[in-house]
Amino acid sequence: MKAVDVLVSGQVQGVSFRAYARDQARSLGVRGWIRNEPDGSVAGHFEGDEEAVDALVAWCRSGPSYAVVDSVNTAPSIPSGSSHFTIRI
Repeated sequence: MKAVDVLVSGQVQGVSFRAYARDQARSLGVRGWIRNEPDGSVAGHFEGDEEAVDALVAWCRSGPSYAVVDSVNTAPSIPSGSSHFTIRI
């Protein structure tokens, strides 16, 4: 089990980044959440199998086709016990 907090910066709002990330997370079996931040970045908490979490973080480095990702920062976190992946508002 691996858990990370993620912050994605760049042109990542208004390009369906959260919806595509949710779809990727669900296909990988990753649990947690993702949300828009006031500064224009996207923050998330990903947890699950180490390979799946790493794959979702790797996907965040490019995101959906209209996104322009400048940086992806991760920090180890504690699993929250989420049973699904959601978009937070």
